[in-house]
Amino acid sequence: MSNNAVFNAAVCLIGFVILTVHIVSLSIKKNRRHDEGSLLIFLAFTAFHFAAYFTFTFIKANHTSNALIMAFYTSFYIANNLEVFFLYVYMRNYVELKEKTQKALNITNIAAFAIFAILDILNIFVPMFFHAENGEYIREKTMFLSQGYQFLMLAIVFFTAITHKQLQIREKAAFATYCVLPLIAIIFQNFFKGYAIAYVSIIVAIEVLFFFLNVEKNVKLAKEEEKAKEAQIRVMLSQIQPHFVYNSLSAISTLIPLDPEKAQKALDDFTAYLRINLSTLTESHLIPFEDELRHIKTFIALEELRFPDRINVIYDLDVTDFYLPPLSVQPLVENAIKHGILKKMEGGTVKISTYEDDDAYIVKIEDNGIGFDKDGVDFASNKHFGLNNIAYRIAKMSGGSLHMESEPNKGAKAVATFPKKGR
Repeated sequence: MSNNAVFNAAVCLIGFVILTVHIVSLSIKKNRRHDEGSLLIFLAFTAFHFAAYFTFTFIKANHTSNALIMAFYTSFYIANNLEVFFLYVYMRNYVELKEKTQKALNITNIAAFAIFAILDILNIFVPMFFHAENGEYIREKTMFLSQGYQFLMLAIVFFTAITHKQLQIREKAAFATYCVLPLIAIIFQNFFKGYAIAYVSIIVAIEVLFFFLNVEKNVKLAKEEEKAKEAQIRVMLSQIQPHFVYNSLSAISTLIPLDPEKAQKALDDFTAYLRINLSTLTESHLIPFEDELRHIKTFIALEELRFPDRINVIYDLDVTDFYLPPLSVQPLVENAIKHGILKKMEGGTVKISTYEDDDAYIVKIEDNGIGFDKDGVDFASNKHFGLNNIAYRIAKMSGGSLHMESEPNKGAKAVATFPKKGR
């Protein structure tokens, strides 16, 4: 094999291996985005392109003929256009375009590809771009016209990306790199005939494309998801506050005709509670467990006013000197009371325990209420106070976790863990 053949084979092999790694990572990814599906097709076809050229390099070294040259390079020209075709599809799915603009570009892409595919096939019979002579590839003077589709669509991808207002600079640079770098390589390739310099540029451009676009998009979506989650938490907190106030005032209202003096004391206590502690319900930093415990005891006291003979609470607090996110335990206690023991006519018992190990502080809420089938519960629903949101806040703010256990008619258990390093 000649030096340029060895060079070309090595470039194709390296490109194929790199692309295969990306293809596998995208293939095994769950919940791929729409643009990631397009990227996967683009990478898979490019990998096939590299593999085909690698194979052809060895075949040509041992056997060549005019028919083989014409067949391969005709397919090669069409494959080059297909690669750009799939690049455009990826760009279209990655970038949010106006409907009319997207429709016009789609028509342009398909029409231009069809025209040049027909010209490539006609070249077999009427050489316009290349011909074969003595088993060798010979370029025609008008060979550059064969790349008209690529120049057209790369220009469209380039200008669409760099003029798009919603793309970041890194994203624009990635599309621009893929559009410009291969064109520069083609120019150099004219001075180093026989060496697939364009393939080297494609490998570099794809790496820039993959890491600047796909990775950047994943980071951007993760940040957007985080913002959405935080917004959801704020909504949840705003819902919990009036919910808590409403239930408390309901309990006091029920008590007024039965025991006015007791109701007055409960109202005074509740007013003081609101004045001193309500602001902590929206804290975005960790608070002492004692503060959360006061929230818990206030809620329990008000519920006991309404259901004096049905609520029994046991405190087993081995440790109280630690920090946790606000409203991370009180909703668990409320859930155990309202959706656990109060669902039974005779009521039941809720046990609140705290203890520690070498790595974490643990809060355990147990009840002997009606329980539930864990597999059949939507923890995001209001019925269970958005337990998935509580778990998210515990993880986000303290690095901890929330674990739920339950069986129908046997009660439920919630275990919240707060790592000591999170303090």
